[in-house]
Amino acid sequence: MSSGTESRKESGMRIGKILASFVFLSAVALLGYAADEKKADRQPAGKSPGLEKFKQLAGEWVGKEASGKESGQEVRAIYKVTSAGSAVVETLLPGSEHEMVTVIHQDGDDLALTHYCALGNQPHMKTKGKTDGDKIAFKFASASNLKSDKDMHMHDVTYTFVDPDTLKTEWTHYNDGKLAGTAVFELKRKK
Repeated sequence: MSSGTESRKESGMRIGKILASFVFLSAVALLGYAADEKKADRQPAGKSPGLEKFKQLAGEWVGKEASGKESGQEVRAIYKVTSAGSAVVETLLPGSEHEMVTVIHQDGDDLALTHYCALGNQPHMKTKGKTDGDKIAFKFASASNLKSDKDMHMHDVTYTFVDPDTLKTEWTHYNDGKLAGTAVFELKRKK
């Protein structure tokens, strides 16, 4: 073999190694970028003032239904912070045959909730925008186990944080596609 052929062969091998190194380093860089992107996707949104208000409800609450079909009935609710502080579980009428659970959590800039209703359906509701006032209103977004939005379901709920120990909730339900009633609960923190 001539030295010209050998040096071309060595040169080709060197270029091949450089290209292989370049391809390998590019792949590592792309994998790192993809991992950073996924990590960025998992970063929690900023703290929601509204969710912080709900977290402060932790504990037992008692009161009465101020208006609605069961007006005057005693009402109990338990609030529990769960999932590393990212959700609040409300248990309304705990231990009764009409016990219902609502899970409240942040969804970007909004708050969302799912109400596991005694009617057997699960309305999903959301706020729109900032939730830093004393009233937080959730509006119907969708529902599971609901054949039609004309079936009876809870449609909206507004929580009014009267003071640290007083809470008012107004639940509106729909039937045949229109307002069918409102249940208002006035609750006090049990001490």
